[in-house]
Amino acid sequence: MLVSAKEMLIKARDGKYAIGHFNINNLEWAKAVLLTAKENNSPVILGVSEGAGKYMGGYKTIVGMVKGLIEELNIDVPVAIHLDHGSYDGALKTIEAGFSSVMFDGSHYAIEENIEKTKEIIRIAGERGISVEAEVGSIGGEEDGVIGAGEVADPAECKRIADLGVDMLAAGIGNIHGKYPANWKGLDFEALAAIKEVTVNVPLVLHGGTGIPEDMIKKAISLGVAKINVNTECQLAFAAATRKYIEAGKDLESKGFDPRKLLAPGFEAIKATVKEKMELFGSVNKA
Repeated sequence: MLVSAKEMLIKARDGKYAIGHFNINNLEWAKAVLLTAKENNSPVILGVSEGAGKYMGGYKTIVGMVKGLIEELNIDVPVAIHLDHGSYDGALKTIEAGFSSVMFDGSHYAIEENIEKTKEIIRIAGERGISVEAEVGSIGGEEDGVIGAGEVADPAECKRIADLGVDMLAAGIGNIHGKYPANWKGLDFEALAAIKEVTVNVPLVLHGGTGIPEDMIKKAISLGVAKINVNTECQLAFAAATRKYIEAGKDLESKGFDPRKLLAPGFEAIKATVKEKMELFGSVNKA
């Protein structure tokens, strides 16, 4: 069922586990994530970046596809469709299109403007029961043309944004999107603890979940992280499985070129990756 992310995150925060936010890119992705959530009785968040929204033919197309899949596949676990790293306009458009959750990323604005715009999104989304994620201190790496340096967020700024009434807060703690470089210093847990202290009960979000060692993920969850974003890892698994299929010449055998056959190994690879993450995050059987 399609719900806002608010309740699932409060339960995760209190239960000391995290909900996986998995970015979707097409039907295969959405179907793989939803089926894995159902099979593992886990709540799930489907993340959609503005670039992916455009690629899939628009936000209404995505809402129609996800709602159709939920109904036809009997997905009986809580599901949120969430705008990832949304601009102010993007947040308004996805609220209009029927998303159940939005992220307004105002981290590149000066803090005062970030606060004003976040307040406005909270007001509009709140009227419709839609959950809101805000960001303080940009997340490193590149995601759909949004490049961040991997800053460590200022706890005082985090408090100001948290106090506006956001449902979840993404605070930079040295995490980055994409693959982590060899010289990465790891997550800044002192910063995370300081942020947790001042934001009290607001569930925290860890972006750039691909490549963070398991012990760090578990420690982050113990310090209040209730939502973890995964994107690159599913893409890499999908690409590797598809490459293997084609390199083995399977697309040339019988009707192996049929997209249903060609995309099947990648689809299974996404499912395996998502299951692994749900087990690591502790969300299995929490629906």
